Amino acid sequence: MESHIDRSLLVASYLQCLVQGLSFPEGPVFAPDGSLWFVELKAGNLARWHKGELIRVPVGGAPNGAAADSEGRIWFCDSRQNAIRRLDPRSGTIETMADRVSGLPLQKPNDLAFDRAGNLIFTCPGDSREEPTGTVCCLSKNGEVSIVASGLRFPNGLAFIEDGKTLVIAETYLQRLWRGVWDTADCQWHEPQVWIEGVEGKPGPDGMALGADGCLYVAVYGGGGIRAYSPDGRLSAIHEIPGSNPTNCAFDPTGQLGLVVTEAAHGKLWSLPGLGPGSPLHQR
Repeated sequence: MESHIDRSLLVASYLQCLVQGLSFPEGPVFAPDGSLWFVELKAGNLARWHKGELIRVPVGGAPNGAAADSEGRIWFCDSRQNAIRRLDPRSGTIETMADRVSGLPLQKPNDLAFDRAGNLIFTCPGDSREEPTGTVCCLSKNGEVSIVASGLRFPNGLAFIEDGKTLVIAETYLQRLWRGVWDTADCQWHEPQVWIEGVEGKPGPDGMALGADGCLYVAVYGGGGIRAYSPDGRLSAIHEIPGSNPTNCAFDPTGQLGLVVTEAAHGKLWSLPGLGPGSPLHQR
């Protein structure tokens, strides 16, 4: 549990601003071709940044977390349309991949990640900032949608650690991270338990990414930085970011850009070149 942060953990990392003037950037992800995608939640855009060139793709709604599959298609949460959607950059086609669970509409899906088998796990916080009504869902590779966890106060970012065997979920408004065993065969989250409590910065932990060093790098919305947690749950470093609201982060597989971070207060996309590469992401 965090308490009275050791100032020696603060790291003044080299920072490079890749893009500015963004409208609430979120969900950074690298596609197989090396391009960096992210969303502009308040502008209803997906955006592609590659070799200094920025291209915006209007998709409407309120796009949030994003993930890339092996074909280079971008899957994203839409918290306004209550759906999981997918963009094919080659054709420009946008499809709705899921919008209901147990016969009811999805509740403002927020972030998502593929597991080792190609199942898509995503958080649905709905209106759970004050009441524990948030859920975590799974869109299986067979197309079935199920609820895998409930009773959470704003489930948000998520990541797989320990070679994909463990799923970590951020419960933002209680400033804590959960972890549990993930079963790819039955799409079940077994024995979930609170792993890290008292993450400093309110409202709390948001998106996250696993580093090649085994540390989990967590963007803390309201905390002005990225917190790195060692595999035993110990806070090992705090990488400060200009702006109080980092929303999410992703590692460049090539290592060139290191860890990229979306920050909403100033509308910027940052690169921390010294922190890469990360652990490879799973894809469908």
